[in-house]
Amino acid sequence: MLQIAWPIILANASSPLLGLTDTAVIGNRGTVAALGAIALGALIFNFVYWAFGFLRMATTGFIAQADGARDEPEVRLSVARPLVIGAGIGVALFALQWPIQRGALWLLDAGPEVESIAADYFRVRIWGAPACLATFALMGTLIGLGESRRLLIVQLFLNGLNVALDVFFAGVLDMGAVGVALGTVIAEWTSLFLALWIVRRLLPKRHVDAQPFVAWARVLDRSALKGLLGAHADIMARTIFLLGGFAWFTNESARFGDNTLAANHLLLQIVSFSAFFLDGFAFATESFVGRAKGARDLPAFDRAVRRTTELAVLSAFVLAALILLFGRAGVDLLTEHATVREVAHSRIGHVAVYVGVSVWAFQLDGIFIGATRTRAMAVAALVALVLFLGLSSALVPRFDNQGLWIAFIGYVVLRGISLGVRLPSLRRSIAAAPG
Repeated sequence: MLQIAWPIILANASSPLLGLTDTAVIGNRGTVAALGAIALGALIFNFVYWAFGFLRMATTGFIAQADGARDEPEVRLSVARPLVIGAGIGVALFALQWPIQRGALWLLDAGPEVESIAADYFRVRIWGAPACLATFALMGTLIGLGESRRLLIVQLFLNGLNVALDVFFAGVLDMGAVGVALGTVIAEWTSLFLALWIVRRLLPKRHVDAQPFVAWARVLDRSALKGLLGAHADIMARTIFLLGGFAWFTNESARFGDNTLAANHLLLQIVSFSAFFLDGFAFATESFVGRAKGARDLPAFDRAVRRTTELAVLSAFVLAALILLFGRAGVDLLTEHATVREVAHSRIGHVAVYVGVSVWAFQLDGIFIGATRTRAMAVAALVALVLFLGLSSALVPRFDNQGLWIAFIGYVVLRGISLGVRLPSLRRSIAAAPG
């Protein structure tokens, strides 16, 4: 289990390093407005891309289950379907970029200078949409097959190249937010071709059956697409609800002014670093749970849940302790603006608590994704979002930014509870293998 989990953890932990690098470059070379624009631009693309995160998550579940059932033709079909869908959605997003950009900036409450820079960032970054979404499907393939070391190669290449290009364009050439966006686009397209090459070399080695390598007539089979799109719709709804919570948090931060918006964005980079690290265990859980469900092996399901959760909980407490000890120093590395530092320093304790309790939400996400119990995930995310909005509306007027962070901690706890109450039902649905 650790052999599969550690490359995923390392790959995931490299992702927020990109956000930290972007923030550090702009935070030290740019203005507070530029830093706020990066926060808004990142939020918009989190909505645009994470809304279609089902291309990674559902692919992992379906492929892991086909692999557990030893159905190799279905493994290959489960790669082809989301790959075609992801590329098509990416092209559609590019074609609809103007209304997406205008609508997003209209919904978010920021100053005119921040919005202007964020719009420039968006117009460049959207060119990477087809590559990014197609890569989601290929990453889901590697996770579902347990090929975590190959996933690590793709992820490190993507983020390493992205960091280098962002530092060059935004730092050396002083292109600001546009340079950050340009570096990301180049890295996304280059990484897509690398991932395609890796998967194209991997699948033929597994092609030991008599079926065609990819039966393209079955790729667009109506019944198969119905089940796939149903799962996609549930995960998309769940992701939108989760992003709605982060959007509310960012938008409320903007109401307190550019300094608080920038400070909370810095703190979210620390949260993201910890979250992607913990999500590595959840990704490993997806693979093991999917295989157990495909093989109808209840003991394997229980082992996967228990052991990955033990590792994740231990890691969460270690991360929370590190944030308490070194979080302020990390903030100081990310920005030289004294006012932003002061606001961020005052909330380090809240960040540590958030990371410590968030582990349950991540682990349960991994369990339900691997089992493709997507409807339960969508309902749980909606319940958590509604309760978070109510909690935030009650606390923010009285406690300002501190109340916002308390509500945000409550939000991740509610996410875990809303899925946890459904876990016994999921476990009962997985029958033990005969004998």
